[in-house]
Amino acid sequence: MIVWLNGTHGAGKTTTSALVQQMIPDSRVFDAEKVGETLMDVTPGLPATDNFQHWPPWRPLVVETARRILDYTGGTLVMPMTVLVEQYWREISSGIAQHAIPVRHFVLHADQDTLRGRIAGDTVLGPNSPFRLQYLEPYAEAARTWLHAEAEVVDTTHLTPAQAALQIAEAVKS
Repeated sequence: MIVWLNGTHGAGKTTTSALVQQMIPDSRVFDAEKVGETLMDVTPGLPATDNFQHWPPWRPLVVETARRILDYTGGTLVMPMTVLVEQYWREISSGIAQHAIPVRHFVLHADQDTLRGRIAGDTVLGPNSPFRLQYLEPYAEAARTWLHAEAEVVDTTHLTPAQAALQIAEAVKS
């Protein structure tokens, strides 16, 4: 099984995924961003883009990597990864479905003020990361148009990462 944690940058996916992994037996965290980092290391570089998800190889490589990990280890993969483009989510989810791997898709949601406050206090990328801030509106648009209908929404506005992780782990186990 795959437990996909979606949501905008700064929503707490990485922190929450580590906690979810501790609560689900025989699970591992696989950050699909590493696939993007591998593509960024290709030399000479791939065509210029502001987001590796726009490179067509990224989506099938995420599917294939996740499938291969699960074939090798079994269990559950917890995947923290922002996907805000509906077509990209369709490619990934249908690719995973072709391998008969169940997916529980969760969105870590918080209101815009909360997200801005978290990004302002970010100690990883630094306060007010332009990278994280630029995804607030695309996230809001995806949430309004398709994303929240495609996932189990966990409103983290008033939750700690541990509380969010517990809610997700309990949903997966039930």
